[in-house]
Parts: sequence; structure tokens; C-alpha cells
Amino acid sequence: MKRKVGLVYGGKSAEHNVSLQTALAVINALDMNKFDIHPIYIKENGEWVRGAALTEPVEALHSLKLEKAGSTISPVSLNTELFPTNSEEQESLDVIFPLLHGPNGEDGTIQGLLELVNIPYVGNGVLASAAGMDKVIMKNLFAQDGLAQAKYVHFIKSDYEKSTEEALQSVEENLGYPCFVKPANLGSSVGISKCENREELVEAINVAFEYDRKVIVEEGIVGREIEIAVIGNDDPICSVVGEIAPKKAFYDYKAKYEDGDTDLIIPGHVTETEYEMIKEMAIKAFKAIDGSGLVRADFFLTEDGKALINEVNTMPGFTPFSMFPLMWKHTGLEYAKLIEKLVDLAIERFEQKQKIKYTF
Repeated sequence: MKRKVGLVYGGKSAEHNVSLQTALAVINALDMNKFDIHPIYIKENGEWVRGAALTEPVEALHSLKLEKAGSTISPVSLNTELFPTNSEEQESLDVIFPLLHGPNGEDGTIQGLLELVNIPYVGNGVLASAAGMDKVIMKNLFAQDGLAQAKYVHFIKSDYEKSTEEALQSVEENLGYPCFVKPANLGSSVGISKCENREELVEAINVAFEYDRKVIVEEGIVGREIEIAVIGNDDPICSVVGEIAPKKAFYDYKAKYEDGDTDLIIPGHVTETEYEMIKEMAIKAFKAIDGSGLVRADFFLTEDGKALINEVNTMPGFTPFSMFPLMWKHTGLEYAKLIEKLVDLAIERFEQKQKIKYTF
């Protein structure tokens, strides 16, 4: 029996196009002899569209927008429209694979919806997704678990507007320059700026506030950018490490998704001691947010061999330039098999939850 997989992609966030690229890659990697693929597109205005099951690979990115085919559906009735329990058994789905990045997709919102309608889904649950999306909450959890990381400050827009000078002084006194300004709840390097002085800091903060009401500023770290991929539920395992060597000032959105103007070194050049340290920290971070399914953990490795965790991404991209599948490929797990593994982990976690008693 082929498993019926619903791929949910698109979404209302600034990472809409990244999600489309991820969906295209996943669709073309899945073995259609093992899976029936059902596309579910969320338009930029929030409207949901379900297309017919795919029978062949998809070539054009724009065809994923389902403008010529498909039916508008309501996400509040997912349990009947996407997971029927009536005579339309042939249309039921075994699992949902959310391929959404950023707010309203990677932050626990769709995960909560799928929990409520009792549908298995790939990836992290509500708590891990929300904590992994909010860089401030995530870093607070890491600090609580004793994970070494760069210094940071944060503020919400209303507080910044009331006490701008105080906020700027806090950055300069606690972090200094260079520093990095980021929207707290966004990924894919959208809205991120590197600052060398106060003028650039003010401009960067204003840019970040266009994407979120909360901004985080991190100290600049002199070190190599090292990443590692994690999969699993209660017993996660790690891939080889990869190293990001951007040819620009930092690994920005364009370098990630458009021009590929970055050297991706896999496996990264680390010692066995450094690898074991990074692996241990990645698993600790995975458990700190109560992860399930997958994360990509990002680190800085300093010249003296000290590892600082930067963040975890609870829904890393699967584009041709993405590190997550590349690291697993070099570990011995090919892309198609990786996706199959993630689907298996989703079913495993769902079945575990079904055994939990929620009433006395």
C-alpha cells in the first residue's frame, strides 16, 4: 500500500517563495511508487487550495500555485476535507508534511491545527516549533540548559520607540560592533543585517521591525559557521557536519536561495573532538526544545576550538542549496530515503501520542 502524503506549502510569511522551492524539491524526490502526493497550497492571502494527486514530477515552480486546478478548502475542516472518515476512503491521507517556513507555518500554528484535528504530521510539535521560531525564547532555553552561545539583547517595538537611546546603548555596552540584528520570529536570513556602527544599527533595527514586533541583536563572533543535521524522536541521531563559507559578509537570503554564492563544505573540517562536542550540543539543544522529527543546528566554531550554538531550525529547507539533506547524503542517507524516514518518525510519534490518556 502506498502512503498518501499531503504536502502543505506556500503560506503567508515572507518565506513563501522559499517554501515553494522546498515543495518542488520534495515532490521531485519522493518515490511515486511508494507515495501518493497530494499538494495543498496556502496562498499569500491565506487561502487554502488542494490540488489533485500528482502522477508525475513537477518542473515549473509556478505550477505549484494550483491556479488552474484544485479546490479551495477551509483549514477549520481539515479532518473531513483532508482526512475523510466517510466513504471517500480513497482520498484520505496518511500523513501531512508541512513544508512551510516562517510565521504561520514553522512556529507551531499549523502544528496546533493538525493536533486538534488529529492528523499525523512530519516534524516538530507545537512547543518545539514555537520555541525554535522565536530566537529569544530559544536562546533563553539554551541558556537554561547551559549551552554556550553568543551574547544577545532584545526588545519589542513599543519599548524601543519609548526608549530608543537606552536600547542602543544596551547594544553598544553589552555587545559592541560588529553585531547582527534579526527579526526574532523569522528565518532564511530575511531581515538580517550586519552592523559596524550606530547609524547602521538604527537602520537595521528599523528593517527588522518591518518583519516582526520583536528584534534580537547578537554580538559578532569570529569563527567558522558549522551546521549539523539531527533526526529522530526520543533517540535523535546526527549527521556529519557541514561548513558554510560565504563569499560575502555573511550568509544572507540571496546566497542561500538565489545565486548559490557560498561554498558548502561537507563534511566540514573539524577534529573528532570538535565533532563530538558539536554533536552532543546539537542533541542537547534538540531535547531542550522537546524536538521531534528533525532540526538543523547551527554553530560558531572559534579558533580556540570552542563551539557556540547559534540556533536550531525546526523546518530546514530542502532546496538544492540546502545543507540539511546534503549533510545526510554525505552521512549515507539519500534524499528520498531521508524523507521516508521523516514520514516514519511522524507516524511513530503520532502512535505514541494516541496511547496518552487525556482524561481521568
